[in-house]
Amino acid sequence: MPRETFIEILGLKDLDRAGWLRSGLTNVESVAAHSWGVAFLAFHLCPEELDRTRLLEMAICHDVAEVKVGDITPHDGISPEEKVAMETKAMLDISSKLPRGQEMLELYEEYEAGVTPESRFLKLCDKLDMALQSYEYQNRTDVDLSNFRKTANRLVVEFGFPHLLRN
Repeated sequence: MPRETFIEILGLKDLDRAGWLRSGLTNVESVAAHSWGVAFLAFHLCPEELDRTRLLEMAICHDVAEVKVGDITPHDGISPEEKVAMETKAMLDISSKLPRGQEMLELYEEYEAGVTPESRFLKLCDKLDMALQSYEYQNRTDVDLSNFRKTANRLVVEFGFPHLLRN
């Protein structure tokens, strides 16, 4: 029944982003807050040649599997291939219980494949949200979070937004 699945997915509001915790921060954003940030950036920065509606739908769905597998980071000792396999299995389970589950699964698969212009741009927004969030956390702590911005630099230059990460 969708009700239980909807409630389960809302658990993303309570799932803290693991990278921030690993850096020693407390009171960090949730996966749901991150997904909202990604969608917000996609809405405002979407190049006019891209399908903004598809981009926003993909932003909403791209991290849903984390409610089952957690927020896996590169420091968790899980290969990228294993991470995708775990998340895909979770998405298959979740999507089978939702009215528009097949569409959600397709959006997730498109994002993971990263071959469409929309999926590539959303990956930029995902990294850009992380990088911008690092400025907010760095302003309130003594923790050096510049490493979170390094991962976004290549993409922001490629898509023409380097000014968003300048100090």
